[in-house]
Amino acid sequence: MSKIHWLGAGLSAIPGLKMLIENDHSVIVYNRTVKKASDALLGVKGNYQIVEFSLEAIKKNATAGDVIVSMLPGNFHVPVAELSLSLGAHFVSSSYISDEMRMLHEESLKKNLCLVNEVGLDPGIDHSMSHALVEDYKNSKVFSAENNHSFLSYCGGLSDVPNDFCYKFSWSPLGVLKALMSTSVSIRDSQVYTVHKPWEAVELYPLPMPWGEDEFEVYPNRDSIPFIEQYQMNEGLKIDQFVRGTLRYRGWKDAWSDIFSEVDTLDPEIAEDRLKAISDDLWNKYSYRNEEVDRVILTVELKVKNDSEVVWHKQFLLDTLGNNKGSAMAQLVSCSVALAVEAVLNKEIPSGVTAAPHQSNLVKRWLNQASEISDHFILIDHLS
Repeated sequence: MSKIHWLGAGLSAIPGLKMLIENDHSVIVYNRTVKKASDALLGVKGNYQIVEFSLEAIKKNATAGDVIVSMLPGNFHVPVAELSLSLGAHFVSSSYISDEMRMLHEESLKKNLCLVNEVGLDPGIDHSMSHALVEDYKNSKVFSAENNHSFLSYCGGLSDVPNDFCYKFSWSPLGVLKALMSTSVSIRDSQVYTVHKPWEAVELYPLPMPWGEDEFEVYPNRDSIPFIEQYQMNEGLKIDQFVRGTLRYRGWKDAWSDIFSEVDTLDPEIAEDRLKAISDDLWNKYSYRNEEVDRVILTVELKVKNDSEVVWHKQFLLDTLGNNKGSAMAQLVSCSVALAVEAVLNKEIPSGVTAAPHQSNLVKRWLNQASEISDHFILIDHLS
């Protein structure tokens, strides 16, 4: 029987880890502090053990055909994936595919091993929504490469109740601060749209939520362009707009204006230390406290026009709060990872370096689970 080696037992990992244990898989949990992992899994019954994390411990316990799951910081993913290849084991993480990870593709194909990434929330569930919308549209009577296509995907981890800062942190703010210094690339008005400062591209974005319409602020992040091919929209389709981005409460831009100003003028020689200091201060002021509830909103929208007439327009919308099973973010991320692990074990995912699967049956499985976790999960047909 293949074993699952789950690396990292922080709070964001626990719901998916519990799911695998309760589904009768054999699991070894690796954590820097064994007691913290034991406390987190208190009362969970199943075939699992907890050991202190080290690469040597993984080498000792893992064998060919096992699955190694990295819920560690991003800099661990490639070394762990390389270790997986050397052991003949599969690999799963929720993070974006890096160039270094992509370089392992040929070796993983030769060894018939799966290196699966981008199977969390964003990236992850957003991919499943995107694949579902594109397939639905391509199967419709109005599909034509000559139509004009507009694709929007926005995700936000939010506090249940907006505060003066319009945000709360569930882990170190340092990653968020560094992201503010990253260039984004998307498609706008049929042209490549490059943004060096995210706060200069913030727009209002109304969401048609039947449980209470609201208006949010959104901005593009990272490089959206490669996802045109990933979502199979690169086959000669005319694309007016293609954006993957971040969603925040309305007022976020104003609330963060002082931080934007400082980030914009940081001396490169002291930037790392200063960002760390800002991060520590934000964590002290705006991290989640015990019993506070987080909120996740994810929306993916595809609108299609023939000349000026909208001929197809559908939108997924997910809105959920944390509960006694864990934070909303932890459940959506780690349970999606758990589904990927089971799909690998069931030989449903091809070998090589891959992202969230596009196969219809797997997309449906991911979306069904997201719907079960969420307080609200709907597909809106704006033309019906």
